[in-house]
Amino acid sequence: MGVFRFAIMGAGNIAGRLCEAAALLPDCEVCAVASKSLSRAEQFAKANALERYYDDYEAMLEQEKPDCVYIAVTPNDHARLALLCIAHGVPVLCEKAMFRNSAEAREVYRAAAEKKVFVMEALWSRFLPPVNKVREWIAEGRIGTPVFSQFNIGFAAPRDPENRYFSAKLGGGATTDVTVYAYGITTYVLQQAIREISVSATWGETGVDLSDHISIRFEKTLADLACSFMARLDDCMTIYGEKGKIVLPLPHYSTECFLYDEDRNLVEHFSDQETKNGFTYEMLECMRCIRAGKTESEVVPWADTLACAELFDRIYATKDC
Repeated sequence: MGVFRFAIMGAGNIAGRLCEAAALLPDCEVCAVASKSLSRAEQFAKANALERYYDDYEAMLEQEKPDCVYIAVTPNDHARLALLCIAHGVPVLCEKAMFRNSAEAREVYRAAAEKKVFVMEALWSRFLPPVNKVREWIAEGRIGTPVFSQFNIGFAAPRDPENRYFSAKLGGGATTDVTVYAYGITTYVLQQAIREISVSATWGETGVDLSDHISIRFEKTLADLACSFMARLDDCMTIYGEKGKIVLPLPHYSTECFLYDEDRNLVEHFSDQETKNGFTYEMLECMRCIRAGKTESEVVPWADTLACAELFDRIYATKDC
């Protein structure tokens, strides 16, 4: 089917990981990068062996005509650039969190549906083998009915009011940086309808949420999500069931998971020895879906990303409480 060509919008560190992943895939390449700064685009291109670089996003779309664009800028510009790609008929893989609110999500998905253009949030953790092993164990009833789930994720972000963590202008906040993982992985592995959600958050002087606490009542399971970039938490997901428990350490970039019986005896340990760069999985999913003429992925469907954006709405609504 020919070489699949990704182009990149944004020249930060995370975009470099996509270049590294592309080098691991057959019939796949990154053809160009665009940034608001030409010097930064040039520097990125040289560092990642790209021949072409731009300081104009639309010019790159028009001249390169890529098979898909990976949007790797800060969250404040995700929706605008996604709409630009869609207007040019170019599929989109957009870094998480794809949207700051549900209004952005609805606008982008409405445009994508009208133009029949593929769009997917780059929630790469959903593709990781340990995460999918946990999902499989739950679906097979290995711990019986899941009763309670805990997800902790947190780190101490660099204290700078102008950086991507603390700047409201750039779409900063715990929501877009870590809460997106907690919600996205929890809903994915449990595979249950949500009945009720309650949220609380602490807010910083720059106007962004610093820590979030979310309680979710699923059909059969209660879930507790603790998310922060103000302190280093013990990053881990633990799911307690009637017949045992599952432990997923470092869930958003996991390499292993553990299954225990009701007496806390280790029954099975899954260790991922194959993955070299976790971005390869989401890229392969994009390539598969786009070549098949699909507009969305079954792994990260539009409804799931929209639901996460609606959760952000609820968290932001606590700011003035």
